[in-house]
Amino acid sequence: MSDIQTRDRSKAVPLNMRVAEHRRDLIDAAVEIVGGDRTSFVLEAACKRAEEVLMERRLFLLDDAAFDTFTQALEDNRIRSNECVKKLLARPKRWR
Repeated sequence: MSDIQTRDRSKAVPLNMRVAEHRRDLIDAAVEIVGGDRTSFVLEAACKRAEEVLMERRLFLLDDAAFDTFTQALEDNRIRSNECVKKLLARPKRWR
C-alpha cells in the first residue's frame, strides 16, 4: 500500500509556499468576493486543478466511430481473469 493510502486522511499537515505580493493580492481580491479565507480558497483551487490533471490521465472522449473501434479492440483482445486488473479497478479514488 502506498504512503498516500496508509496515511490518516483526516490529519491536517502543513503546506507552505511563498508567493509574489501581486499574486497574493489577486487571490485576496477573489476571496473578498466569494467569502471565506485565503487558505480555503487556495486549497480548493489547488485540489480542483489536481483532480483535472488526474482525470486528464484517466478520461478520454471518443466520437461514435472511434468508440466502436475501441470497443471492438477490447472485445478482440478480451482479458481473461486478471487479478491485477480487478485489484486496480477496486482501488478507491485518490481524490476525495
